Amino acid sequence: MNKKTYPHGKETHALIFFDFDETYFPHACTVEQLSMLQQLERYLHDVCSQYHVKIGWVTGSSIAHIESKMKKANLTYLPHFISSNLGTELYMVDEEGNKNSLPEWQAKIDASGFSKETVQSLLHQLRTDYEVVLTPQTQFGQQGYKMNYYYYTKSEQNTHSVLKVIRKLADEYAVEVNINRCNPKAGDPENAYDVDFIPKGTGKAATVHFMKAYYDVAHHRTFAFGDSGNDIDMLKAVEHGYLLFNATDEAKGLHDQHASSAYGEGIMEVCQQVFTSMK
Repeated sequence: MNKKTYPHGKETHALIFFDFDETYFPHACTVEQLSMLQQLERYLHDVCSQYHVKIGWVTGSSIAHIESKMKKANLTYLPHFISSNLGTELYMVDEEGNKNSLPEWQAKIDASGFSKETVQSLLHQLRTDYEVVLTPQTQFGQQGYKMNYYYYTKSEQNTHSVLKVIRKLADEYAVEVNINRCNPKAGDPENAYDVDFIPKGTGKAATVHFMKAYYDVAHHRTFAFGDSGNDIDMLKAVEHGYLLFNATDEAKGLHDQHASSAYGEGIMEVCQQVFTSMK
């Protein structure tokens, strides 16, 4: 895919981390939203040049799905780095748009001991000891180091108990688990939870900590934007972490900083306010 990248300056004074689906990229892709995306891209291009900013997408989507959505929205610019498949894969994007994996990140995954067999053992115990069955997210497949499932809710009390058990078993099997209420706007089913198993030491927040050290950027110059429950840890890992106006009710109950506008408009609103104060 032949795309431009945001300006690559030698210095990096600030970092902006974006969730992709329903944050940077609005799935509905209305005429108004696509116009706003073009405006957002122009704004971020100027921000990168003026304030020496590096931009990253930190997303549950695979690289292939990201490229498909970029084509749908006619996006012009690639970010400086992409953390795909829920922060289990990390790629630096050069000025020609080539994606290069980082050996340091792969070393973290190798050291975690994560395997599909471990997750299958966890699922077997969950099924036999607790009579809880998770449904594979077959439309995405079990990709790379992320194994995706749905838990379909029965009652609120039962759901609370089940999610607690899933977290306990994940801890016992030494894998990270990401659980959040599904967002139908992003193509998820109703009345279900995303349950994603990933290697220890990876994920959205881990990506933030890694990239802060990689670029040697001070904490007070870090930003993040999201819309759902799986973004909360990432938002809390930066100084300026904001949910957009279109965020899910679940997410809004878990994080206090909210933009007053949706999608790109909310992103620009926050950045303009904070970057102006940094002068």
